[in-house]
Amino acid sequence: MTRREQAPTPSKTTEPGPTVAELEAEERRLVLPSFTYDDAWALGSLLVERARLRQAPVAIDIHRAGQQLFHAALPGSSPDNDIWIARKRRVVERYGSASYLVGARFRAKGSTFEASSRLDPDRYAAHGGSFPIHVEGAGVIGAVTVSGLPQLQDHQLVVETLERFLNIAKS
Repeated sequence: MTRREQAPTPSKTTEPGPTVAELEAEERRLVLPSFTYDDAWALGSLLVERARLRQAPVAIDIHRAGQQLFHAALPGSSPDNDIWIARKRRVVERYGSASYLVGARFRAKGSTFEASSRLDPDRYAAHGGSFPIHVEGAGVIGAVTVSGLPQLQDHQLVVETLERFLNIAKS
């Protein structure tokens, strides 16, 4: 594991973040009217733009129905980020919720995802950075994932960019 994305342990204090209720509200708010190949390109490009402004050493991935529609690796990212992306995305695909929210739900119960999910931690990581692509009338159809920053910052980068993308789509 990279230093930035180490798994929290029950005895370790994790970085403060939004509550489970706040994270659930984000998911209810960030529902898209549709999601096409062109939308994947636009969302991915917007993420790259925002990450570059922050000089964030991240990798970015967008998957829909098992197909990778977008991928970018920015300076400072590494092959490890692609492994983290796959692990976080699997959590979204299995639970239908943001990887950070899934981890927060376990922490709210006084445990961790790693200790209680019974899933292989080499394949699943409930760390921030993967967010469901939820389409009105269709449900969760994919995930947008960022890896390279501390988990709350990965999550926030995705959420802020989805908010902006949704506002652009509405106008």
